[in-house]
Amino acid sequence: MTYQQTLDYLYSKLPMFTRIGAIAYKKDLHNALYLCEQLGNPQQQFKSIHVGGTNGKGSTSHMLAAILQKAGYKTGLYTSPHLKDFRERIRINGKMIPKGFVSDFVDAQKATFETLQPSFFEVTVGMAFSYFAQEQVDIAIIEVGLGGRLDSTNIITPELSVITNISLDHTNILGDTFGAIATEKAGIIKPQVPIVIGERHPETDQKFIEKAASTNSNLVFAEDELQLTDTQLINPYLQTTVRKGETLCYQNLQLDLTGTYQLKNVRTVIAAVLQLKALNFNIPDEAVSSALRDVKEITGLQGRWQTLGESPLIICDTGHNYAGITEVLQNIKNTPHQQLHMVFGVLKDKDVNGVLKLLPSNAVYYFTQPDLERALPAAELAAQAEKHGLQGEVFPQVGLAIAAAKNKAAADDLIFIGGSTFVVAEAL
Repeated sequence: MTYQQTLDYLYSKLPMFTRIGAIAYKKDLHNALYLCEQLGNPQQQFKSIHVGGTNGKGSTSHMLAAILQKAGYKTGLYTSPHLKDFRERIRINGKMIPKGFVSDFVDAQKATFETLQPSFFEVTVGMAFSYFAQEQVDIAIIEVGLGGRLDSTNIITPELSVITNISLDHTNILGDTFGAIATEKAGIIKPQVPIVIGERHPETDQKFIEKAASTNSNLVFAEDELQLTDTQLINPYLQTTVRKGETLCYQNLQLDLTGTYQLKNVRTVIAAVLQLKALNFNIPDEAVSSALRDVKEITGLQGRWQTLGESPLIICDTGHNYAGITEVLQNIKNTPHQQLHMVFGVLKDKDVNGVLKLLPSNAVYYFTQPDLERALPAAELAAQAEKHGLQGEVFPQVGLAIAAAKNKAAADDLIFIGGSTFVVAEAL
């Protein structure tokens, strides 16, 4: 098959969570284990770091990958979903997996796929592990897809596990309480593998403490371990200093990921770096500072408080649940502007009303929908939004909504595009 034929096969033949939702989620590791066994268990042929959590795991994974690459390690990076190009999911030292490898892998494993009937995600995990093993990476950062305990990536035994935070998301699959979700996320904690928890929460801390104790895993809460001081936005960077008690760890770190929520992520990342150093990884201070200054260029990360235009200022962000939108609104508040215009679309299996009640009533709204089955129709979104005092027009396509916002906004206004990763993907 050509590369395009391969993509068509992957998208049309395999159950895809991003397209159809929960019915594509496989609630066990059988397929992932069987597929990787057929591939010669590539996940056992390279070192890895496993990154889970509700929000921030993508940014955290990219930051860690950039740091390790700058430290001289041949670094694999597996993340999901992609925004523009399927190959964004699988990278080595920032370079996307070759189209030829994607096509050859699917051609070689097609018979197995027909028998096993794996999900799209299970196939991409097997593809990533196979590619990293073939290319003999020194270390791979593996981002959890959904949950943790039953996620296809959870067949690895990493050097370090990281859980960024817990919030209410995918409650139809993971549970509708912080404790239940924490139990699923804690499933990535492995025997005697150290674990970094990014943020404390009264309903989740004990779940992690108990799981770590049961696996004899050294547990670190980044929030307790590290303090951030002297934080300020010095365009084009977000600058901060990291201390561990009285000890200065990193002074005036400059982050090219400038959303203020990245401060939580960078604290988690530095806590992970300290654990990696204790495991004899050689990570010079300069590697940390230079990597964090250029994460987007080094790794190709997009969609995190990303500026798409000036006059009017146009910014997109992939935050999409209650906690994510809360952080987005704080960034909007911190951004000088006159009128706020919001191009907004959501997925129907999300907590739509929980998000809508957060949104400002004085913004001009352009309700829209991404082009996939899980999208909440724009007209339904507008009807629900009206109950929360939010007024705006309805647009059946993201591009039309953006065009309307650009046409209406003045030069000193702010256009925000978001509500869903897939709205951002189409904007990009």
